[in-house]
Amino acid sequence: MIGDPRPVLVVDDSELNRDMLSRRLERRGFHVVLAAGGAEALEIVERTPLEAVLLDVMMPGMDGWQVLSRVRAVHPLADLPVIMITAKDRSEDIVHALELGANDYVTKPLDFPVVVARLQTQITLKRAKRDLEVAHARMKKDLDAAAKLQQALIPQSLPAIDGARFAWRFRPCTELAGDIFDIVRIGDGTVGVYLVDVCGHGVPAALLSVTLSRVLSHMADRYSPLQAAESGGPRPPADVAAWLNRRFPMDVATSQYFTFFYGTCDVASRRFRYVTAGHPAPIHAPVQGNPVCLPAGGFAIGWFPDCAVEETAISLAPGDRLFFYSDGLVEAKNDHQELFDAPRLLDAITRTRTAPIDSSLQTILDDVLRWCGDEPPDDDISLVGIEFC
Repeated sequence: MIGDPRPVLVVDDSELNRDMLSRRLERRGFHVVLAAGGAEALEIVERTPLEAVLLDVMMPGMDGWQVLSRVRAVHPLADLPVIMITAKDRSEDIVHALELGANDYVTKPLDFPVVVARLQTQITLKRAKRDLEVAHARMKKDLDAAAKLQQALIPQSLPAIDGARFAWRFRPCTELAGDIFDIVRIGDGTVGVYLVDVCGHGVPAALLSVTLSRVLSHMADRYSPLQAAESGGPRPPADVAAWLNRRFPMDVATSQYFTFFYGTCDVASRRFRYVTAGHPAPIHAPVQGNPVCLPAGGFAIGWFPDCAVEETAISLAPGDRLFFYSDGLVEAKNDHQELFDAPRLLDAITRTRTAPIDSSLQTILDDVLRWCGDEPPDDDISLVGIEFC
């Protein structure tokens, strides 16, 4: 204990007891300060950073119980350990001490090795808590920095593409998300939309989602897997999914994989081609008629590296809308553990059909958050919408 930055306070109205205890503690390497009564002890506690307090119960004027109560009103149990010194070994006194916030107790006549052992235990616990708080603050700082980096990969502005309007909403359930999405130009007149949902949460999921973002959205240049190497035009969505399947097999050790939605649209012809590898079905909201879930199927990326992914095509009309989302939206639960589910999503899309698409997405997200009530969603929520002019 030599070199402790903070002293131990010994509080006892007996000068003999104070002198005996302080000398023996100092021989063991503790730095000690003394108080002859409760009022003096509280003054020292107020102005001096302490490692711990050894507090006698039976004192004239302000007794140890009163001092302990006053100390605990300011200093939490884990921040300033207090060990009560009592001449009684009755269980009710011990219970009373612990109820008032004592960390431990010793009885008179003092067994000094026991005093030292209990004092060292409390100081060790206090320092461990302090170290954990420092580590937590450092980790929180790193997570916040990583979250800002990940957020920067989400589209920061609406793409200016004639013939289509875009909107999105993104709500991670923790600092780091397993969802990632983007809307990119591919060649002349074609737009690509992808949404990735990595299994799990936290750092491992976020690392894979960031990797996929860099792989898929590398400025949509000629090195992107979204483009055909020969022509520079859009690569068929089924080919992109097959390439990812080979490139990112599921890690057997971590069982990490991801679902994948990817579609391309020739904006001039409004012909949309897409794949859903384990991902929720996209929703088509025609300008006339009710919204419907489009065909979906296929296994998540990484499950079966040689498995083909079926591609679907749909023709759209001016005013039609398409919606893509991660399963965190439809699997959001209320207090009764009921899912928000696809029918509720379809209803929300119907109710907001005449609103601008950006407002529609915000209303849908608000509906989901209200559905969850006081408990936030336990999965990331991504929602992307396109309206064709």
